Amino acid sequence: MRKLLMLFVLAVMLVGASSCSLHDPLTRNLNQNSTNVVLQDNNYKIVAKVRGEAQADYFFGFGGFRKKGLIEEARANMLENANLVGSSRAVINETVETSATTFAGIYSNVKVTVSGYVVEFTE
Repeated sequence: MRKLLMLFVLAVMLVGASSCSLHDPLTRNLNQNSTNVVLQDNNYKIVAKVRGEAQADYFFGFGGFRKKGLIEEARANMLENANLVGSSRAVINETVETSATTFAGIYSNVKVTVSGYVVEFTE
């Protein structure tokens, strides 16, 4: 009985220590619809840095959106903050960062942050 208890305690400690804080930065363009913008001339200026966030809680692996859904929600939040409608602006250098915090394999929180720079075309 004592060996079984020690094995259980060891398993809980390993799970808790191995996944205490995960950080998975993604620095690739995940857009399926892309617009090509040439930024080689002096016809633009960077006007803002924008970001959007989304997060989900999971209990025993259940709950919340999957990672792709969180990225889509964070991107929509970022684009809303960018105020692009009706202007000659675009978001460039989009970055996606994912972080997860897990407690003993029972509870985890996943947070996705999407950020980029807003450029405004002058000509």
